[in-house]
Amino acid sequence: MAIGERIHFFRIMRGMTQKYLGMLVGFPERSADVRLAQYETGSRKPKSELTAALAQALDVAPQALDIPDIDSQIGLMHTLFALEDIYGLTISETDGDVCLKISKDKGKAAEELLQMLTAWQEQAAKLSAEEISREDYDQWRYNYPKFDTTQRWANVSSKELSDALVETFKNKLKTD
Repeated sequence: MAIGERIHFFRIMRGMTQKYLGMLVGFPERSADVRLAQYETGSRKPKSELTAALAQALDVAPQALDIPDIDSQIGLMHTLFALEDIYGLTISETDGDVCLKISKDKGKAAEELLQMLTAWQEQAAKLSAEEISREDYDQWRYNYPKFDTTQRWANVSSKELSDALVETFKNKLKTD
């Protein structure tokens, strides 16, 4: 989830308008909503000082807003928190082990993520059972989804190409 989507998520969660949040971080009243909308839609990316101010106004850590740095433990934790928000990732304890689970009730995106994680788990189990080599396992992971045979992946044309094709062939469709 991009920083703009995170700002929007937390703003809505806090019950704030764009204008109100914009004014809290110091934008002039007449343009506060427009400026904040630019950040939420991704047409502008806030600098670190503004990200910090937005985080303070929203009562969250700056890492909760920014695209997390998974190379740090704090960044990784905020990535997991974002996955909880988006996909219903839950944390629990089973037999003394901490477990992460995907809630199927969170919708289509959660179901799709669960299918992907299941495919990953299957490959990890094959590695553990020595059915595949570490090289094969890494090849699968580092080229995902290229070698994933559990799902059907399709290349989708860009909207512009799709629109051009429809325009080109619309007369042919009418004559049939």
